[in-house]
Amino acid sequence: MPYVAPLKDMLFVLNELADLQVVASLPGCEEATPETVEAVLEENARFCSEVVAPLNRQGDQHPSTWKDGTVTTTPGFREAFKAYSDAGWQGVQHPTEFGGQGLPKLVATPCMEMLNAANLSFALCPLLTDGAIEALMTAGSDEQKQLFLPKFIEGRWTGTMNLTEPQAGSDLAMVRTKAVPQGDGTYRISGTKIFITYGEHDMSENIVHLVLARTPNAPEGVKGISLFLVPKYLVHADGSLGDRNDVVCVSIEHKLGIKASPTAVLQFGDQGGAIGTLIGEENRGLETMFIMMNAARFAVGIQGIGLAERAYQKAVSYAKERVQSRDLDGSANAVTIIHQPDVRRMLMSMKSQIEAARALAYVAASHFDIAHHHADENVRQRHQAIYEYMVPVIKGWSTELAIDVASTGLQIHGGMGFIEETGAAQYYRDARILTIYEGTTAIQANDLVGRKTVRDGGQLAHALMADIRQTYHALVAQATPDSQAIADRLEEAAAALEAVVNYVVQTMQSDIKAVFAGSVPYLKLAGIVLGGWQLARAACIAHERLQSGQGQREFLEAKVVTARFFAEHYLSQASALRSAIVEGGRSVMALEEAQF
Repeated sequence: MPYVAPLKDMLFVLNELADLQVVASLPGCEEATPETVEAVLEENARFCSEVVAPLNRQGDQHPSTWKDGTVTTTPGFREAFKAYSDAGWQGVQHPTEFGGQGLPKLVATPCMEMLNAANLSFALCPLLTDGAIEALMTAGSDEQKQLFLPKFIEGRWTGTMNLTEPQAGSDLAMVRTKAVPQGDGTYRISGTKIFITYGEHDMSENIVHLVLARTPNAPEGVKGISLFLVPKYLVHADGSLGDRNDVVCVSIEHKLGIKASPTAVLQFGDQGGAIGTLIGEENRGLETMFIMMNAARFAVGIQGIGLAERAYQKAVSYAKERVQSRDLDGSANAVTIIHQPDVRRMLMSMKSQIEAARALAYVAASHFDIAHHHADENVRQRHQAIYEYMVPVIKGWSTELAIDVASTGLQIHGGMGFIEETGAAQYYRDARILTIYEGTTAIQANDLVGRKTVRDGGQLAHALMADIRQTYHALVAQATPDSQAIADRLEEAAAALEAVVNYVVQTMQSDIKAVFAGSVPYLKLAGIVLGGWQLARAACIAHERLQSGQGQREFLEAKVVTARFFAEHYLSQASALRSAIVEGGRSVMALEEAQF
């Protein structure tokens, strides 16, 4: 079935929850008028539906191939990427001075979601290039920016992120790739990098690798890592391409999902050393790479939302068409399965989780824009802190729920979902990588505990709880059965999250393992509460619109019902998660190794 972008919901979230009007009033964001944003989203939806989405199934059946160091992508990908680049989609959120459109991240985020919903494998290439752009914008020299950023934004060159090595995995302290200075400002890079998304392909003129490596006298551990810019083809001062650099793709992985996206093993330096230039300062590469990683982590969360939306659309379509069994009301005729209560429960679970995750992600993008464009430094710092708290939640929770949503989609299809020909299984297989790359869910949860909660003594988390209580009071004031039901569950869930934040802060020093044993449940709890909060806000606004006769009644009524479903089926889990985190940590570590 074709992908249909949920533009109505996207625009509601942008305007009503993520404060597009506030973002558009910021310096540098004035072009993001409601009319412009709606036009951009409509055109992006058309492009993704007509050009990119039809290649999704093709990519699963005919993956990228490797031969003698060369990767050939799925038929149609190269042409689609050229169309994507020619239309200017790579530059939506990037500066106009380098050829971008200069629109806020809040506008780029739904575009990102649509691209990932249309074709996750295809979308990974622009995602990594966005990260490379962010890294160079932050730490690149003027020369590097002038040489590389326009080509990235044009789509003529693409970027990669080279962290992982065979012996290192996620432990970057064990990186052993070498970078030897040559005395002329360049370095000779040698080593092996694995799991490099789009590390080799045929869709762009050049591939520019951002590589973590160590200089000869670098200190051990993460403090001795530097970041280097290593292009596949060397770049002359005028931007033209020179000789092939000493970097070779020695293989690509055979994967469970995202098969069209080539995941490369790259060998640097077999012929004397690949030539690279330093980004930023020596031994501070991890700081810069984290900029790229944070951009990628947010984007992976959006991948989860987009893929879940696609799986949901397919499940709804099947449920409306599949005739099986009689209605429980006793009628004699067979009905489509969407009439069955459990199928409705599954569809509502899919719909409500997607809308909660989407709203949370778009709201986070709004905080990012305020943090980067507001005139007041104190305001910028507060919104940056909120964004940083939300990023691991968006990455971890949205990708975990993508697996659940895709799995539920298979269940709705029944036996037909387990058969590849229906296409539902691809979403499940593709979703499985999302909780792993750019840092597993546990890594996101550890970040949420250590950097985002303990470091400030839980102050930011408690400030969010105060904002949630304001929504609670607004719901109570509406005095409807739906509003009261949502408010009750929201209050209970917020109290559970607040108790967990206090536990994490207070127990970190006395029993660190017990705290980290509950880190992933804490992340899940934060996602449920913050996502449920956004749905509660949506229900509050929808009720006001219904009372005043503004907007489409069916859409607004669905907003209220969806928020209530999420409150009763997901916010209601908060107390159990609190108990597991606060009381269950010690049992996680209780057995001896030999007892497993």
